[in-house]
Amino acid sequence: MSLSTLPDASLIALRNAQVYAPEPMGLRHVLLGGGKVLWIGETWQDLPANLGVQVIDLEGRRLIPGLIDGHVHVTGGGGEAGFRTRVPALPLSHFTSSGITTVVGLLGTDDVARGPRDLLATIHGLREEGLTAYGHCGGYHVPPATLTGSVRGDLVFFEPLIGIGELAISDHRSSQPTLDELLRLASDAHVAGLMTGKAGIVHLHLGDGPRGLDLVRRALEQSELPARVFQPTHVNRRRALFDEALVLARRGVPVDVTAFPVEDGEDAWSAADAFLRYHDDGAPAGRLTISSDAGGCLPCFDAHGHVCGMDVGKPGALLETVSELIARGVPLERALPPFTANVATALRLARKGRIAVGGDADLVCLDEHGGAWHVIAQGRVHRREGRTVLAGTFERLADRA
Repeated sequence: MSLSTLPDASLIALRNAQVYAPEPMGLRHVLLGGGKVLWIGETWQDLPANLGVQVIDLEGRRLIPGLIDGHVHVTGGGGEAGFRTRVPALPLSHFTSSGITTVVGLLGTDDVARGPRDLLATIHGLREEGLTAYGHCGGYHVPPATLTGSVRGDLVFFEPLIGIGELAISDHRSSQPTLDELLRLASDAHVAGLMTGKAGIVHLHLGDGPRGLDLVRRALEQSELPARVFQPTHVNRRRALFDEALVLARRGVPVDVTAFPVEDGEDAWSAADAFLRYHDDGAPAGRLTISSDAGGCLPCFDAHGHVCGMDVGKPGALLETVSELIARGVPLERALPPFTANVATALRLARKGRIAVGGDADLVCLDEHGGAWHVIAQGRVHRREGRTVLAGTFERLADRA
């Protein structure tokens, strides 16, 4: 579907919804218009027919905020085992069919063949197709790849860019940044955030290295920068690393868990296990976020640093994790914040992550199995009754190839 045929974000009435905002509100009716939530109420009165309201009866199904995926390789990741291992970019419906209405794109190991121009263009393309998309400047390495010559300039002058990342530490693929280099980048991010009202964070890729989060600890001890500026991800990839992250969360550092597959006996925690352990430990609930690493290569390395196997991060891992948590006895309102409200807070996206009057009309209706039954992004219906109705520009052409 081309941009010229993208339907208007007209008035939509969602009737008989069990609203989780993410806190439970009970059975409500929700009116959307102009891409916003206009009204939430207990009693519905029919509106004049000439308003052309589209009515969708949810029949008591659960309505949740659209998921925010804070770590997505929107251009595709990979490349660690040659050009043939570069992961293709994911199309629009792979996100929306997974209940994701907002993504934050970034570069990883390959910040050469895939650069900031490609990233920014892909973000704009997703926006034109109806998804909310932001991005981070830079990538794994120092000095970071930029558009203006500095990360501060990129963050100040390019509206979609909200932070730096994913900067790699404790990983053989990183550029082995020093404390001084990390502090300089974090300072640039923080000041740019002050100037623009953006998140102004450094999103840190954590590898398997034994140094773990030591660089972040030293940065907190030797600078005046707020703890929120440092946002490490993949902290569940080693159990000892996760224990370090729990300590830093108490010091004000938001920590991001990755919903990647974990084998039995592996020295890692699944996203669901990490969620439960985080809360059992009594760490601050609002500082935990969960992302998918969608489109990113999930390689396995041998002792010599060569790729011996790989998988690809999938957007569907987020809703799958929510379903697993519910199956393990976690109430929906407790399971949702790391995918919604907590991410919005960490990224300073004020109108995202909650169902509230004046907030963005990014909503997901769950079916009885926890899948995405209806998906509305920016007030437009992308998925209806479990079927994609608004596909990416080239998806239908690919289906006919």
